[in-house]
Parts: sequence; structure tokens; C-alpha cells
Amino acid sequence: MNMPLQPTWADIAIRLALTMLAAGVIGFNRGAHGHAAGFRTTILVGLAASVAMIQANILLSESGKTPQSFAVMDLMRLPLGILTGVGFIGGGAILRKGDLITGVTTAATLWLVTVIGLCLGGGQLLLGIAATALAVLTLSTLKWVDGVIPREHRARLVVTCEANWEVLEGLPNMVKPLKYHAHFRERKCHAESDQADYTFELSWHRPDRAFPPVDLLRELNKNFQVTCFEVTTDP
Repeated sequence: MNMPLQPTWADIAIRLALTMLAAGVIGFNRGAHGHAAGFRTTILVGLAASVAMIQANILLSESGKTPQSFAVMDLMRLPLGILTGVGFIGGGAILRKGDLITGVTTAATLWLVTVIGLCLGGGQLLLGIAATALAVLTLSTLKWVDGVIPREHRARLVVTCEANWEVLEGLPNMVKPLKYHAHFRERKCHAESDQADYTFELSWHRPDRAFPPVDLLRELNKNFQVTCFEVTTDP
């Protein structure tokens, strides 16, 4: 159901109410999981986009250029400017802490809420409602699917033992039956003892919902002293 391009106050009220409902449902899902862009943030972003599109609809009856004017009114610049502005907000939501990147889904959610607000503000009610339903499905149900997809994990491992080069072959062979792959990176000998630190890069495939690699650490502790085990995202 599409609404007229020249909205009445009743039409405007319906569009704003649906925008608040759609953005509120999506924002409640994000806020309940402790994300930065929660209930109020998504509503404000959706309302901004909806009001901009309603304003564009109201101005459609205005002539694009009068004989006395050198400028042409381009109403599509208003929603495009809203999308550009939300892009800056989304960029600020993405954070990188060392090798860990967070906020990408939050930025995508804000961008989607903006598009939904533009749809509802422009009168495309069925399209906006359908997008809202698909967004809630993606953020809730499909999150479980994303959690069971096997993906590559990497970690930096440092073990301490007596200085001998047999560790370079012995440790990878030890973790291989557990479906881990170890690649030697560095060796540092201790100045006051005959021991050395050996650094390896580990990789394995498991779903995000799987337990931490306790089996690996338990096996390594049988023969080595694990000095450092740091999960990373970059090779």
C-alpha cells in the first residue's frame, strides 16, 4: 500500500508512527544485546530519515526553477544527504581494538534503519514493513545461523621449554591430531637459563559458539609451559 505523494496530516501521522514502531523494534533487539546503537538511537535515526522524506514529498508541488532563479530545486538531494550523514555516524560506530573489530553490524543496522525511514516517510508502507520484518529476522534468527558456521580462528602461542630445535617439529605434530595447525614464527633464548620462548601462529576451524580451545591448552601443558595464548583476527 503506497500513500499519496501529497500527504495530509493523517498520512504524516501514520508514516511517523510506523517509522517509530519499525525503528523501535529493531533498536530494542540491539539494545537488549548490549549494543551501542540501541532503542532510542535507532528511533532517532529512523525519524530523521522519515521526516526528510516527508519534507521532500511536501515540496514536490513546488516548481523546480522559477524564471528569476539560477538554481534548480533537486529534492532527491535531501534523502541522499541523510544517507551520507548516517554514513559518518556508522563510521564512528566501528571500533578497532588491536586485532578486534567491532561495530560493523551496528553501523549496518543504522544504515538500514535510515533506508526504512526513507521508505515509510515516502509512503512506501509495505516496502518499509517488509524491510523491518527482514531486519528483525536477520538480527535475531539468523544470528544463531551465523554462530554455527565454521570459520577460521587464529591465535598467537608462546611456549617455554628447554632450548632445542625439536620443538619446531614436535609441537605442530602434537596439535595436528586435534585439527590445529601451528607455524613457527620466533625463538628467544633466556639469558640466565637454558630455556627459550618459542612463538607459533595457530589456526583452526570452529563455529563461534564452540568452546574455547581448552583441549589444545590441556595437551600443550603436558610437555610445555604455555606462556602466552592470544586470539587474533589478522594473520
